[in-house]
Amino acid sequence: MDNKAKIANTLVVTQLAMIGAVCAQDRPGGYPTKPIRIVSSVQPGAGGDTMARILAQIIADKWGTNVVVDNRAGAGGTIASELVARAAPDGYTLYSQGDSLLIQGATKRVPFDVLKAFEPVTPTSQQPYILITQINFPVKSIKELAAYSQNNRVTYSGSSGIGSMPHIGMERFAKLSGAKFTFVAYKGSGPGIIAVIGGEIHMVAASSIGASMALRTGKVRALANLGPKRIPSMPDLPTVAEQGFPGFKVTNRYGLQSPAGTPKEIVLALNRVVGEGMYDAKLKARLAADGSEPADRMTPGEYKAAQAKEYVEIEQQVKQMDLGTILK
Repeated sequence: MDNKAKIANTLVVTQLAMIGAVCAQDRPGGYPTKPIRIVSSVQPGAGGDTMARILAQIIADKWGTNVVVDNRAGAGGTIASELVARAAPDGYTLYSQGDSLLIQGATKRVPFDVLKAFEPVTPTSQQPYILITQINFPVKSIKELAAYSQNNRVTYSGSSGIGSMPHIGMERFAKLSGAKFTFVAYKGSGPGIIAVIGGEIHMVAASSIGASMALRTGKVRALANLGPKRIPSMPDLPTVAEQGFPGFKVTNRYGLQSPAGTPKEIVLALNRVVGEGMYDAKLKARLAADGSEPADRMTPGEYKAAQAKEYVEIEQQVKQMDLGTILK
């Protein structure tokens, strides 16, 4: 081997060693040694499922380990929440969820304290909900919808079912506007979207990720953005607030959780890997096309504090509504 070849070989070995050292720093000793499971509270095709699969790919690519998504839809997300809350806190069962987890706690739909049962890892993405309707639904605005519902039965669904963020948000809109809606529960916005396309229900409130995929089929149309501001991928779609209901908004932030008691070093490693992965340029562009964006980066401690604050706000909103009939 000549000197040039020796130098080149030395450089390659050095680079590989450096890469190995970086990877070693990114993952705690002895973890992971087996497949990681990410539980999702919705069925395949929904925005939450898409986000869970994005996280699975980020972790798999970074650590070269097998990561599977386990869809446990139904009961407004409580099936998935209870499963993860009772799982071994070893870093091999994680939970990709939206703000519905906090609603489950505020409405006492799970038999545990959601702020104590989970160890927050990191927020992942944030996006509004989009109200999409049958392609020939005879209303063109949110005010027309409220008026139409006075004399016509209007059915809708949203997210992971009863007690989910869009369910309570739409019921809050009904109280503000005097609209009359009938909620129909499905195991996620994916089945809800299929029901709209098939003519079973009139509308579904889906995260912008799931809504964008549905709108591309040309078989549904968007009626309103339930979020606080217009999104670049749907610049002509006004918010509910813009259509005469100031202050109204229904947003969602997905995040990654682990069971309480998960070792700190595992939580920190996952926080770092997922946080970096969510800000990959290609992924950011993909999310933007669906009206979403990476969530603000936070440490596990900062995320935990943010959830505690949001829990109080959601609890106050819940108390202002008559949930006795809504959550049956």
